[in-house]
Amino acid sequence: MREDAPQREHPLRELFNALRYIVRCGCQWRMMPDDLPSWQNVYQQAQRWMKARCFEAMAHDLRELSRLAKGRKAQPTAAIMDGRTLQSSPESGGRADYDGYKRRKGSKVHIAVDTLGHLL
Repeated sequence: MREDAPQREHPLRELFNALRYIVRCGCQWRMMPDDLPSWQNVYQQAQRWMKARCFEAMAHDLRELSRLAKGRKAQPTAAIMDGRTLQSSPESGGRADYDGYKRRKGSKVHIAVDTLGHLL
């Protein structure tokens, strides 16, 4: 970057707190309260963090710390496959299928977790 490039208007912590607000409330970007940074700034920084895969790195580090706190090794040696059916909506269209075992219409989702239940 050049030396005369514009600097940040808001500290990264403020932007992160605003992003946490959006995730927790589930509101639209434009409905953010006025005491938080503008939604454009928060959205732009969130896109940068997602492109840099920051949230995956945080989840990985938190999983390791949690395992160490429970007296386990940082890296799991076993994985458990888990599946569930997400309830379908009219918008899901052809993607949704019928799960005969659970007798409901939806999309089947599979995830891998370690023995403590942390997402892999």
